[in-house]
Amino acid sequence: MSAPEPIPGARLLFSHDAAVAHLNHGAFGMVPIAVQRAQQRLRDEMEANPHRFFAVGLEERIAHVRRHLASFVGADPDGTALVENASTGTSTVLGSLDLGTEDEIVTTDHGYGAVDLAVAATCRRTGAVHRVARVPLAADDTAVTAAVLEATTPRTRLVIVDHVTAATARVFPVRRIIEAVRGRWGDQVAVHVDAAHVPGILDPAVSELGADSWVGNLHKWAFAPRGTALLAVAPARRDRIRPLVLSWSAEAGFPASLEWLGSHDYTPWLAAPTGLFVLRSLGIEPVRRHNAALAEYGQRVVAEALGSEVPPATGLPMTLVPLPPGVASDPAAASGLRRRISDELSAEVGLAGWRGRGYLRLSAQIYNRPEDYERLATGLPKLLARS
Repeated sequence: MSAPEPIPGARLLFSHDAAVAHLNHGAFGMVPIAVQRAQQRLRDEMEANPHRFFAVGLEERIAHVRRHLASFVGADPDGTALVENASTGTSTVLGSLDLGTEDEIVTTDHGYGAVDLAVAATCRRTGAVHRVARVPLAADDTAVTAAVLEATTPRTRLVIVDHVTAATARVFPVRRIIEAVRGRWGDQVAVHVDAAHVPGILDPAVSELGADSWVGNLHKWAFAPRGTALLAVAPARRDRIRPLVLSWSAEAGFPASLEWLGSHDYTPWLAAPTGLFVLRSLGIEPVRRHNAALAEYGQRVVAEALGSEVPPATGLPMTLVPLPPGVASDPAAASGLRRRISDELSAEVGLAGWRGRGYLRLSAQIYNRPEDYERLATGLPKLLARS
């Protein structure tokens, strides 16, 4: 396949170091210059008169932004809170559960590492049990749904499922999973959707999913400043949500009890609509098509250079390339190799070990070019050979 044509002028919208191949947008995103400037104007406003910024109308401004962002993902603004990131939202959900000894939390083996840490801490605190559904990398939607459902039992109280998996770049059938869990267990089991990568690359229609809670980052694929995410909660569970930090709005109920954190830096949230404006100005669908096609191109050229099999295309702006056996198969080895690729090849990539196999995760964004991946394809085999 050939690489897609660049979106004209898109590369000039960012302030990144052009000498580096930035191929890991899915980790921290990249904030467009227009959004950086909008946030800086907000910082200037805050520092010109901090007391007025925080004390006069800030809660109304936050609520206005929340309504705007919630509509973008199809969520109920009255049941959605701005939070710092997906990990914060998931930890809030976990902290709001009243679990007993041997109650169960189910996740999959494709889940995000920070979520696993939060679940482990919750289990230590409450005596609950963490059950992990093992899902094969190439499992279809039916097999994914079956694996999650089979991991549940009469003791299960929460299922956490990724919509787009961070480590393995898969789209999971969250609606089918929710329906299957509901069909077997009714309201006994809550389902929380970790949609960290979803805003900007999929249309989640959150209110139609049927999830008890949903969290998604806007600083990855929706061009918001870092520290911008949404936590949506179903009506029946909103009064159970407890903030991780108690502040002056603690008694106001969800969502205000989560959003008002005193001297918190609110400028990422207030600048986030500018990111959506940039995305919409470029065209959401053209951006998605470009990024998915470029990610697939990058996957193919790097996989061919390494002699690796090419996993099926997912239509996502993130793709996987299997590394040779024994390479980056555990977190420490993956971290070391990622640093070497950065230092020696001037490329930033994602690396993860999954079930004892190392995988290179490549992202594509509108500032990327085919030569970014071609350069990695040229240098990586030599670097691995030296290892």
